[in-house]
Amino acid sequence: MNAFVVCATRSTRGYASQVIQYLSKYLCFSKITDQINGLDLLKTDCFADGEMEVSVSSSIRGKDVILFSSSARNEAGVGVEEGKIELYHAVDALIRCQANRVIVFEPFISCSRSDRTTKRGSVGLWVHLKTLSSLGARHVITFQLHSDKSKTMLDPAHCAIDDIPALTLLKKYLCDTYIKTTEKLENEVRNQWAFCSVDAGGEKLTRVFANSFGAPLVVAHKQRDYSKPNSVESINILSAEPIENKSLWIVDDMVDTATSVEKLIRALALLKPKDINLISVHALFSPPAVEKLQALSREGLLSKMIVTDTVCCSNYADKIDGLEVVQSAELASQIIKAIMNNESMSKLLMPFDAGVYLKGK
Repeated sequence: MNAFVVCATRSTRGYASQVIQYLSKYLCFSKITDQINGLDLLKTDCFADGEMEVSVSSSIRGKDVILFSSSARNEAGVGVEEGKIELYHAVDALIRCQANRVIVFEPFISCSRSDRTTKRGSVGLWVHLKTLSSLGARHVITFQLHSDKSKTMLDPAHCAIDDIPALTLLKKYLCDTYIKTTEKLENEVRNQWAFCSVDAGGEKLTRVFANSFGAPLVVAHKQRDYSKPNSVESINILSAEPIENKSLWIVDDMVDTATSVEKLIRALALLKPKDINLISVHALFSPPAVEKLQALSREGLLSKMIVTDTVCCSNYADKIDGLEVVQSAELASQIIKAIMNNESMSKLLMPFDAGVYLKGK
């Protein structure tokens, strides 16, 4: 195993601490926690003129460094741009201290939707990944990128990128919490559930999700007004089977302002389903998402909302009725273990089959 240390910028120290706890269980060394715990390794100084400097408190020469960071809403309240700059400074400091390899682990990359050219606009994700690679990062890990094509922005000869499908966490959670047995999967889920995409672009993602359970697919086709950000003009629902009296599960990679979700839920409610639920990896909850989701819940239109903790949402548990948060730190520790042991990560990337999973349990 390569000698390594886990550290974090201010935005993800709590998350990194959870990962270290899981790693100490997976890696059988007597003092493994002390060996890999680098939560006090980085010191960030913010100056009166707005500038910043990150320093390394102890030697990491020849070690691999797993650096956790986030520019999305986070436990420390660090803003988007400040979070990015701190990450860039941290990578530079670690490289200057002769780290063998710097692996950046961002559970959610906040600029992931800025992944294509639009007229004369910049491409935020390309800028971010190019900066990390140029500074010396040799590996970037994240959960559920917005687009598969985003992985082509990095030259693997200089910096590798791993996009881990965190929707698998949500599939397992559904099995463990709401399905539990193969009998319920076969008799209820496959006959009385349906999985719905937020838009036509999300059809592939939702189709894979629905196939994991052998359940029907519903496709929502939305018409946007591209002159206005976060706006939807109309939604058409496409389904091969009647929706009435079915439990619907809307699947998406992220919930931002909840504008699309709100319009979709109201359109689906007219078709008289048994209940409507929402599944999403990244809970961005940009204003006015919380107010929209609260209203849907209070009106009885939104039953459950299941998300992961890739974006910190601990403060919203009491604000949104039916919100359930799935932890991702254990999966992050499994990824690190595989990389440090030079093991294949194919098991973490394999398609999920609910029937096989439930039989195994």
